[in-house]
Amino acid sequence: MNNLELLAPAGDIEKLRIACLYGADAIYFGGQSFGLRANASNFSLEEIKEATLFAHSLNKKVYVTVNIIFHNKDIDGLVEYLKELERIKIDAIIVSDVVVIDVVKKNKINLEIHLSTQASTLNKEAAKHYIASGVSRIVLAREASKDDIVAIKKATGVELECFIHGAMCVSFSGKCVLSNYATNRDSNRGGCAQICRWTFDTCESDNEFNMTPKDLNMVPYIEEMIEAGVNSFKVEGRMRSIYYIATIMHTYRRIIDSIINNTSNNEHIEYYLNILNRCANRESTPQFFDKFPGVDEQYFRGRKEISNQDFLGIVISNDTYNKKVVLEQRNFFKVGDVVEFFGPNTNTTIFVIESIYDEDNKLIDIARHPQMIVTIPCDIDLKQGDMMRLKMFDKPDDL
Repeated sequence: MNNLELLAPAGDIEKLRIACLYGADAIYFGGQSFGLRANASNFSLEEIKEATLFAHSLNKKVYVTVNIIFHNKDIDGLVEYLKELERIKIDAIIVSDVVVIDVVKKNKINLEIHLSTQASTLNKEAAKHYIASGVSRIVLAREASKDDIVAIKKATGVELECFIHGAMCVSFSGKCVLSNYATNRDSNRGGCAQICRWTFDTCESDNEFNMTPKDLNMVPYIEEMIEAGVNSFKVEGRMRSIYYIATIMHTYRRIIDSIINNTSNNEHIEYYLNILNRCANRESTPQFFDKFPGVDEQYFRGRKEISNQDFLGIVISNDTYNKKVVLEQRNFFKVGDVVEFFGPNTNTTIFVIESIYDEDNKLIDIARHPQMIVTIPCDIDLKQGDMMRLKMFDKPDDL
């Protein structure tokens, strides 16, 4: 179990820092070329260098996506880009098109190659082919079952990476042409318009139709995934908020560590499930791992996606001597609210807000202005970057 990795997404530098601090072992993101998230901020070469230096200073790894399906015109500049990534000393690239593998080998570029989930690997023979081509890790298709994982691991021994949390694609591991058809945006080159999230009219005037998969959530099966041979546990969400990234990393870090330390139990798992289900705005399910998904794993007749307002603030500084914490407000909160603080090195702690001071040190009853700076009397030993959220669930006594 010593080579287990929790892998986080990052849409920008701020999210990368949060992911690193909140428990990720490695981070993946796209550059401004050749990646599949055109709507994310993405990273310039200078930002990739900055991100890599920061991650490496914390002994975290960095993987850059080069995973579009290439048309002829897309190949221009690829060699130069890969050589820049080599100079920056990222830890690996994530690729889906064999042209990238060939370019790396032909030009003797010293980059470790991970095969993207976009390659839709579901069988041991395909895995063997890619390993022989120079791939050191395979990100399995999201449709992989436990039996698929076990068989591929047994036949190859290769490092396996699997998604454990986040959005699913209605198509087969991203091979969708609905976006191209409806909006002329190519989902396989980073422009997906997420047509599967749309609501469609039907011939029945009072009915609507969805074909939206529920999100992936593998909390109940992490231990089985470890036993099946998964090395890297990947979270989807480069477009998500810092609160989402912090919550997901913070939770899965504790799940994986408790399994390693043999301290996990059903009460803990139920608590973690509640936290994660509250964090997202869609229902979640294990999808393909334990069975073929059916009607309960997808939305058909409408859905509600209401973003919660749980994220209340982020700690700017903490004066332990005077017992005051300075926060940047993120959502409405008021005197009397029951909240909880959590952070990378801070136990989740319940707290009742008794008073709030604004930037002019004047007492206020409510923090209602986005990103206003406020001070709260508080005797908890908090750290910069810790977060405050609404108190949601009763935490087990031994957590």
